[in-house]
Amino acid sequence: MTDGSRTGAVGGAVAAGGMSVELPLWRAISFFRVLALGYALLRFLNSYLEFLHPVAGWIYLGALTLWTLASTRAFAGPQRCTWYVLGTDLTLVVTGIVMSGLTDSPARISHGAPTLPTIWAAGTVLGFAGKGGWRWAAAAGSVIGVANILGHGGPTGDNIHNIVLLMVTGCAIGYVIELARASEATLTRALQVEAATRERERLSRDIHDGVLQVLALVQRRGGEQGEGRGGDFAELGRLAGEQERALRALMSGGPLPAQRAALEPQDLRTLLGPYTDERITLSAPGTPVLLPAPAAGELAAAVGAAVDNVRKHAGAGARAWILVEDEPEAVTVSIRDDGPGFVPGRLGEAEQAGRLGVSQSIRGRLLDLGGTAELYSVPGEGVEVELRVPRPEEGPR
Repeated sequence: MTDGSRTGAVGGAVAAGGMSVELPLWRAISFFRVLALGYALLRFLNSYLEFLHPVAGWIYLGALTLWTLASTRAFAGPQRCTWYVLGTDLTLVVTGIVMSGLTDSPARISHGAPTLPTIWAAGTVLGFAGKGGWRWAAAAGSVIGVANILGHGGPTGDNIHNIVLLMVTGCAIGYVIELARASEATLTRALQVEAATRERERLSRDIHDGVLQVLALVQRRGGEQGEGRGGDFAELGRLAGEQERALRALMSGGPLPAQRAALEPQDLRTLLGPYTDERITLSAPGTPVLLPAPAAGELAAAVGAAVDNVRKHAGAGARAWILVEDEPEAVTVSIRDDGPGFVPGRLGEAEQAGRLGVSQSIRGRLLDLGGTAELYSVPGEGVEVELRVPRPEEGPR
């Protein structure tokens, strides 16, 4: 097993169980409940003859024994130890404390005789601590404390001492469990980051040994074949170079070229340049036409869709002109061709037929930018598309 897979396995085990530190604590709580039950039975066996109603005490302790044995597996962890189980546990404790005030003699109670559940009540508080943290432990301890004061002996020195001890113990255990969970979550994230880093390094080696070399070769051969001629070879070389740079950025963990570009304004003239050829002419200002990168990219894509329509529908000999106007409040791009044009209502018929090139690729993009897209056509006189994008109030010029 490699280091990366070992790290992933450890991280998966911690994340899946989330219990490596908690499990021993839960086992200790479960073991404590059994020992506390034995202690309660011995205490009552040693003094049951002094009770006013010993039979009621034996009935209660019998029920407590059955519940303790039945719920032992439930206290194996927070998943099995549901709030229903803890509520039943707390109900048994409060019932036992109240019954102690009714079944024991007043003389024994005044001399500080323990309740029927005795220290078994601490197991309930510890269960709440393990399930919900120190706040739930404090709440359960408060309920038991109130029941002790009201149902067994009043606010005596022994009662107050026992209640404080119970609260401190429960809150301390709950706080420790909360810290353990936070530590495990931090460890899990650290292991996941380490595993991701190792996987990135492995992929980087594979990419460097294979893909990057191929892309570099394609870029070089494309440049050589397309030198002085342009065309498909030059475009292929350019695209290979872009992908090589993107992969190198991904391997190094830095932002991709597209992400870096998105942080800076774009010159619309540069984005529209690739759409020109011997049939398509671009007229633009001599200075950069700057727009935020997302807006510039969407506007250029809409222009590209309009140019594609010219190539597809205007005819083989049709020409087109792209005009860029840089105004203080907006940027306007007009695409005009000398093709046959179309009759009024043609665009509506195309949308109804499911051909949504104009409505989605052009108008939809401009609508998302807060701009407008207008199409004008007269049969026999070509088509003009006017795209207008408002500038941000404080955008770069």
